[in-house]
Amino acid sequence: MVGKDASLDGSTFISRNEDRVKAIEPKQFLVQPAVHDRHETYVSAYNKLTVPLPANGMRYTATPSVDQSAGPNEEDGFNEVNVGESATESVYANDRVLAYDPFVKNGLAEDSMTTLVLPYIHSAREGVTRLGQLVAKYGAAEGNGVQFSDHNEVWYMEIATGHQWVAVRIPDDCYAVAANQIAIEQIDFDDHDNYMWSPNIQEFVNLHCLNPDKDQWNFRHIFGTNTQKDHHYNTPRVWFAQRYLNPIASANQTPESPDMPFIRKPERKISLEDIQYLLKSHYNETKYDPLGDGNDHDRHVYRAISLSRTAQSHILQMRNNVDAKHAAIQWVEFGVPSFCAYVPFFANADDTDYSYRHFPKKMNLKSAYWLNEALAMVVESHYTDFMQADLDYQDDLNEWAQRRIAQVDDHAKNLTGTKLTTYLTGQNHKIARHYNKKAKKLLFKLITEGTELSALTFKMYPNL
Repeated sequence: MVGKDASLDGSTFISRNEDRVKAIEPKQFLVQPAVHDRHETYVSAYNKLTVPLPANGMRYTATPSVDQSAGPNEEDGFNEVNVGESATESVYANDRVLAYDPFVKNGLAEDSMTTLVLPYIHSAREGVTRLGQLVAKYGAAEGNGVQFSDHNEVWYMEIATGHQWVAVRIPDDCYAVAANQIAIEQIDFDDHDNYMWSPNIQEFVNLHCLNPDKDQWNFRHIFGTNTQKDHHYNTPRVWFAQRYLNPIASANQTPESPDMPFIRKPERKISLEDIQYLLKSHYNETKYDPLGDGNDHDRHVYRAISLSRTAQSHILQMRNNVDAKHAAIQWVEFGVPSFCAYVPFFANADDTDYSYRHFPKKMNLKSAYWLNEALAMVVESHYTDFMQADLDYQDDLNEWAQRRIAQVDDHAKNLTGTKLTTYLTGQNHKIARHYNKKAKKLLFKLITEGTELSALTFKMYPNL
C-alpha cells in the first residue's frame, strides 16, 4: 500500500498476490455490470452466508475464480467511482483473544467480501465502514486484512476475531506491507480521521484482560501472533520489502525480526515498477533466494513473496495527474508473478478481453491464464538460461505500457460518458492482444532454445 505523496507520480496504490492451495487455481478478469432496483439475496457457496443485497449497485471490475463452488472470490477491483478494494490477506489471531470472540462459521469470509462491498461504496473510508457493519451483523468466519483506496486515501483494515477489527489510514507520505500476520500497531482512539475500529473493542480487551502492555494499546500485541511460523512464513517478506524501500533505516533488521514497523516513510519515492518488483520477488540477490545459489537450507528456510501457487497478482493504481474518468488502472498478472507481465487495464470499461474472460479446462494458449502459466513453467525449467530474456520481455512491456497509457490518456481527455467507456474498453482489448502476442513469441522462442538444453544431448569425440 502506497500513499499519494510517497508515490513517484502522486498515485495511490494498493496491491496483493492472491495465493491459493494449488499451483493451478484458474482466475478470470471481468466487469460486473451495475444493477438497479434489484431485490435479491446473496448466498455464499462457501459457507452459506446469507445477505440481502442493496437494491442498487455500481459497475465494478473483479478477478473471480473460474470454479465458484467455494464462492465467487472476486478478490479485487475498481468500481465506477474509482474506489478500489483488495480482499483479502489472511491474518491470524492468537488463541487468547479467539477464546472470547471465536469466528462465526457462516460469517463473512474472503469469498464474499468484494462482492458484498465494492459495488456499494463511494470512498475508501466508506469501504471500511460498510465492511465493519457487515462484520457486526453477520460476524467474521476468518481473519482477514483488507485494502481500500480512492484518489486521496489508502485504508487497511484487519479483522482479527469474530467481531473485532481495526483500520488505519496509511499516511500520504508512507507505505505499508502486510504478510499474513496481524500488522497494525498502536491505535489512537481520539483520532477518528486516521483510525477506525469495531464499536466495543476497548471494552472487550479490558473485560478479558487481554492487553500485555502497560503503556500502550497495540493491536498487534493484543490480537496478533509471534511464533516460529511467523518468523519463517511472514516476517521475512516484510523484511525484504522494507530492506528494498528503506535500506538505511532497516539495516539492523533481520528476516526474523518480530517488531518491524508496519507503516514507514520510504527513503525515496515509490514507483509502479518498485511495487511490481516486490510482488515478483523471491529474496532476489540474497542467499535465501529459492532460485539462487545459496545452500539448500538457506534457499528453503523462508517463504518467498512470489509463489508457484499465486493465482493472480494485481496492482490498483488511482492516478491524480489525469481526469478521474480515465485515471483508474488495474494492473493484472496471471501466472507466477516472477516470470510474467502486469497488464494495464483502464477500469472505466464495460467488458474485458475474451482471453481474460474465457477459461478452457484444458490448456489452450488463447486463454491468458493458460498462456502465462505455460510461460512461467518454461522460464523456470531453465531459469539460469532464460532469466535475462524473461526480464527483458517484462521490461519491454512495461516501457510499451507507459507509452500506450499516455497515448490513450491524450485521446481520452476529449471524450465523455459512454463514448469514453467504449473507447477505453476497446483500448483494453488492444492492450490484451499485444501482451498475449508478446507472451506467445517469448514462449515459442524459449521452447525452441530449450531443445538445445536437454540432458540427453550427446557429442561423439574422435578419441572415444
